[in-house]
Amino acid sequence: MAHSHNHNHNHSHHSPEDSDFSLIVAVSINSLLTVFQVIGGILSGSLSLIADALHNLSDAASLGIAIFARKISRRPADNSKTFGYKRAEVIAALINLVILVVISFYLLYEAAWRFFEPVEISGWIIILVAGIALIVDFVTALITFSLSKNNMNMRAAFLHNLSDAMASLAVIVAGSLIILYQWYWVDTLLTGMLALFILYQAFAMLPRTIHLLMEGVPDDIDLEAIKITLSKIEHVDDVHHMHIWSLDESTIALEAHVVVDLNDFNDMENTKRIIKKSLLDNYGISHSTLEFEHEMMC
Repeated sequence: MAHSHNHNHNHSHHSPEDSDFSLIVAVSINSLLTVFQVIGGILSGSLSLIADALHNLSDAASLGIAIFARKISRRPADNSKTFGYKRAEVIAALINLVILVVISFYLLYEAAWRFFEPVEISGWIIILVAGIALIVDFVTALITFSLSKNNMNMRAAFLHNLSDAMASLAVIVAGSLIILYQWYWVDTLLTGMLALFILYQAFAMLPRTIHLLMEGVPDDIDLEAIKITLSKIEHVDDVHHMHIWSLDESTIALEAHVVVDLNDFNDMENTKRIIKKSLLDNYGISHSTLEFEHEMMC
């Protein structure tokens, strides 16, 4: 997945405080909706409604974690965290995805039991509760979408909301089929499909999140290409001991040993400036630490 190197730190046109407030509103609505859906699920006997409630609860939790992580990530670097706190958002995304996986397996377990022991379900309650859920999901998705452009954490939250809206729509369809044809098995089938869909989403995002935390080389960066680019710069003979990693989603760091055929300090400083500019312009690497070695030392 190619990323543009024109990294934009302004995630939305609003101030961070404004977007925090809108997220807090989203968390509050989703938390209330979860309670409403669980009560509706128990009264109607619908497992898919409870599945949707758990999905909503994971949304509320993910948004809560997102707000907390956004606040932490804005803290400046200090003596304890010299790179700053921006990676808090990536950790939040990981926690959130793990929660989703756990919930999905629980729902699959419950759905499997329902196939052996069917339960009578009230379709009208399902349609009413899921209809309200659909409106709430749509509003929350709009809020998180405006913040999700360059942010993994917000993108995870937005995907949750979008899948919630689709889930609520599916639950309404299930409720209609139960009213029209007494197809109670549709509720169980939908629960299983919802759980599998949540799992698919989580596993799609997990590798990238873990890669970032493991300080892996960003997907669109080629180490050999960088070595070739730097070797073409005048006075640079070799580049080795190169390490590249992402500090957060928008900041790439590099450290490397550069062998040069220079003795004059001013010439070295000038070469360093050229290398750093080349790294930034060609690869979006904004944080580079270079150690110069003289050719005779090797």
